[in-house]
Amino acid sequence: MKNITVIGSGTMGNGIAHTFAQHGFNVSLVDIDNNALNKAIQTITNNLDRQIKKGSIDEQLKTDTLKRIEIFTDLKQGAAQADLVIEAATENREIKLNLFKQLSEICSNEVILASNTSSISITQIAAVTKNPGNVIGMHFMNPVPVMKLVEVIRGYATTDETTATIMQLAKTLDKDPVEVNDYPGFVANRILMPMINEAIYTLYEGVAGVEEIDTVMKLGMAHPMGPLQLADFIGLDVCLAILKVLYDGFGNQKYAPCPLLVNMVTAGHTGVKSGSGFYKYTPGSKELVIADKFATK
Repeated sequence: MKNITVIGSGTMGNGIAHTFAQHGFNVSLVDIDNNALNKAIQTITNNLDRQIKKGSIDEQLKTDTLKRIEIFTDLKQGAAQADLVIEAATENREIKLNLFKQLSEICSNEVILASNTSSISITQIAAVTKNPGNVIGMHFMNPVPVMKLVEVIRGYATTDETTATIMQLAKTLDKDPVEVNDYPGFVANRILMPMINEAIYTLYEGVAGVEEIDTVMKLGMAHPMGPLQLADFIGLDVCLAILKVLYDGFGNQKYAPCPLLVNMVTAGHTGVKSGSGFYKYTPGSKELVIADKFATK
């Protein structure tokens, strides 16, 4: 397995492409937007430069990594030579189902089709393909080149052979894979998202402010980042989408998204990527500033 196709050039997609290319794989990075692809290559270049400054890689590895990545706007061309396809498109069920239908037609039956979905059913995704035994979840953590965990999700029809192949592949990337079964939110987000949602409810109900909530969790629970800052980092729209999957999947009120979260996403305040969430973000600045909406009067 040497040829990897990554679909989606956003934060997760470019991180996955970076990681595979750095470990010697040939990567086809696919996106419908050529500008997004060029931005992804620049992001990967910047992140490689950051690794050089830290002393974790040298200039030659940076050059080799970038040479191994080829960009495509045509799905058929990008997936033509793939041994493994990893879908990292937006967290939208219909988009993912449509992509996997197309991939099932484009790729041979031997190709493993993986999704980086953080919550959507692998079983449902697999059901639209010709060979559901070769469909699996490969949920990387952000930032992909740094974070060790890969949540490997078995759909109802995923074969033992497919699972073993992906578990071993993750290890070749210097990751620590953990096998889980296909239920809403899997493990990571089934536990994480209710915590984030509860932190938002705590703010919504006036129990404490943004800084106080995050400080309690950082100092009291040894979390490296408070839940509200983490929500901004993940993307409040992504958090909302995952909570909706949990709520629909389990029908349990404890997963119902906080109204404050819904309002913020509706207003376009989605966190780091929009420049404002619970905190406000200025390009190039590392200072953590509480958004005006939540600042102490």
